[in-house]
Amino acid sequence: QVQLVESGGGLVQAGGSLRLSCAASGIIFSNNTMGWYRQAPGKQRELVAAITSSKDTLYADTDSVKGRFTLSRDNAKNTVYLQMNGLKPEDTGAYYCWLIGGPTGVEYEYWGQGTQVTVSS
Repeated sequence: QVQLVESGGGLVQAGGSLRLSCAASGIIFSNNTMGWYRQAPGKQRELVAAITSSKDTLYADTDSVKGRFTLSRDNAKNTVYLQMNGLKPEDTGAYYCWLIGGPTGVEYEYWGQGTQVTVSS
């Protein structure tokens, strides 16, 4: 079993920054991908960014994220970090940490409890 513990959410004014962290513990396959999804009120959960254990990074295919958010990871700590700059009210939502891994990298999937990000205008 894998546990994902998120931290770093909160309330920030538009234009501000937040850094989300997600630490994974338990039995973690070395071949894994971690990342963040977000869910705005009344909307579906969507991918923000993901990073493989070899640190290949994928960002959501939207101009709203690219250039403002940076995803990184520390493999020694099994932790990913999402640095969010230039936050906008439309970034408001619950942010969920996500891990997928296994012998071929996709057998097991885990989610964190979510951390709230609120951006005021």
